[in-house]
Amino acid sequence: MPYSRKHQRIPCHLRCWCESDNVTVYAYLGNLSEGGLFLRTSTPLEQGTLTRVHFGAENGVQAEARVRWARVEGQGGPPGMGLSFEAIDDAAKVAIRRLVYTEQTN
Repeated sequence: MPYSRKHQRIPCHLRCWCESDNVTVYAYLGNLSEGGLFLRTSTPLEQGTLTRVHFGAENGVQAEARVRWARVEGQGGPPGMGLSFEAIDDAAKVAIRRLVYTEQTN
């Protein structure tokens, strides 16, 4: 069954840490929504990998996310990976809504 988005993604250029097992990827977001994000990276993690992401200013957002798809250079778009949030607390949800709103109005 293909993965479908429930939330509109907004272009975004925030810095992000993405951690999984012994791998840490530091990159920029390509877009953000209340349901997930696109992380621009030439070294995407494998589809299905569970990660922990950290992004945003001040206290920032921390959430668990799962890699839904990955794309490398030459596959029809910028290299990176699409992540959907898995475990996210209420404070992080509010912070993400604020970031989406801020990025959308800029």
